[in-house]
Amino acid sequence: MNRLAISPAASALLRVLTARAGASRDRILLSDILSVDWRSLTFAGERHEIELRVARPDSFALAERMCAGLEDADFSIPGIIVADIAVVGSPERELDGSTTVTIEALTVSAD
Repeated sequence: MNRLAISPAASALLRVLTARAGASRDRILLSDILSVDWRSLTFAGERHEIELRVARPDSFALAERMCAGLEDADFSIPGIIVADIAVVGSPERELDGSTTVTIEALTVSAD
């Protein structure tokens, strides 16, 4: 099995996204992730693009619950601020009954 390289900030973000769905961790699978360093004059962090696949049954409802109000959500991640987060497009139902969701986020160091 191939493992995706994942930064500590991306890993923490994945944990809070999974918790928002209210489902067991084995129902939400990480399909792809890309994290790149990001800097401004005063902040350092990472931009993330995360693709998740939610397994059935009720995959679409779980994906909607995870994404509902995401842009306005407050996240409690020690040492990390989620400065921006959004769903890219809409959750997509797949032929096997699963649902695919793509999320983009900007995290910055709270230090």
